[in-house]
Amino acid sequence: MTQKDMCCQETHVHNDVVHNVLDHLENEEILFDVAELFKIFGDSTRIRILSSLTQAELCVCDICSVLNMNKSAVSHQLRILRQSKLVKNRRSGKEVYYSLADDHVLQIINIAIEHVKE
Repeated sequence: MTQKDMCCQETHVHNDVVHNVLDHLENEEILFDVAELFKIFGDSTRIRILSSLTQAELCVCDICSVLNMNKSAVSHQLRILRQSKLVKNRRSGKEVYYSLADDHVLQIINIAIEHVKE
């Protein structure tokens, strides 16, 4: 497909459609936050952590073992995921266990994997 095939040949704005879209479009602040969320998903290590957490609640050492990474690197990524409200943690004695923050995160991961597999 050429550049010419991808653009309108004439300038004609469909005002009714444009107004309808504008009426239903989320505000800029929400869309900015969505873009920031997708940046978090843009790191393969974080995706691997999230994918692992779709299977089970894991302690930091378990995640390190699954990913074959050191504790410092995993902890750094977990901190980012926690700050982004994608994972939650709980302490049990000297261990800290991580899980997905809610079902929305699980849905996002599953939908993304399904999309890539198509």
